[in-house]
Amino acid sequence: MSLKNLTIAALFSIAPLASSAMAEDKPTLTIYTYDSFASDWGPGPQIKAGFEANCNCVVDFVGAEDAISALRKAQLEGDSTKADIILGLDTSVAAEAKSTDLFANHHTDLSAVKLPIDYTSEQFVPFDYGYFAFVYRKSDFPEAPTSFEDLDMADEDFKIVIQDPRSSTPGLGLILWAKAVYGSDTEEMWPDLAPYILTVTKGWSEAYSLFLDGEADMVLSYTTSPSYHKIAEGDDNYAAAIFEEGHYAQVELAGILKSSKQQELAQSFMSYLVSQEAQKIIPTTNWMFPVIELEGGLPEGFATPLSKEQTLLLDDETVAANTKAYIDAFFAGIK
Repeated sequence: MSLKNLTIAALFSIAPLASSAMAEDKPTLTIYTYDSFASDWGPGPQIKAGFEANCNCVVDFVGAEDAISALRKAQLEGDSTKADIILGLDTSVAAEAKSTDLFANHHTDLSAVKLPIDYTSEQFVPFDYGYFAFVYRKSDFPEAPTSFEDLDMADEDFKIVIQDPRSSTPGLGLILWAKAVYGSDTEEMWPDLAPYILTVTKGWSEAYSLFLDGEADMVLSYTTSPSYHKIAEGDDNYAAAIFEEGHYAQVELAGILKSSKQQELAQSFMSYLVSQEAQKIIPTTNWMFPVIELEGGLPEGFATPLSKEQTLLLDDETVAANTKAYIDAFFAGIK
């Protein structure tokens, strides 16, 4: 073999090693989130692929049971945590999360973000939102309940399934929803509702499964839940009961940890998260509303956002200061 050929062969033998080294040199952006976001059917894989296409980096989604669990994990790990971003916190825990002093200011341009309520934060970027609601089968209720009062006046055999507010975001959402509607009279509402509660499950999945299995007439979920059945399953028999009192909003948030060694990359990810490309992924993977107006609008058959007048939200500080008392009153009322 000539010297020239030896040189070429050597170059080709080195090339895979160089390529591997280059791949290993790519920075990793580690994002703690909830399991369903990171799952194969959730938004995570598509968002990962979209961001990696231009960042020259690797995105690593680390799933936990819920975003609160992800936050607790980062707290326990302290400055040694691998997490750069916590994704999936919401407005019900934002004040608590801020009080940990773990989060840096995000400096993200949110001028295109349009929410049904006024929400601003230096530490957290909103990436989707939804409304808590009771979901039912149209075939069971030609005339759906239109208020909490309707629920309290249902037939004796009428049953709903809800979630534990200590371990479930919708469960806590119901507590805050009732408080936003009834204020100081909320404690009187729970004993009236108690006879209709089939069970209080730990999480959303267990509750929704009971509903789908026909064990309950209604389940606490989101106004967008019927969109899944309609778009993914072609089943138009599910609907969300729209209450005249309004509906409590859940805004999901992402925050950058101060301990992150990838601050610039994390800032870029936040900008990508509220871009057209990323936001188009949200509706039919996370089954929530995007936080910007999508070019071409929402997917056909997707739910319509409620008006500002129909949207309820307590401020972060009120929630942080009173959540335990609200939860205690709930359990005392449904005994």
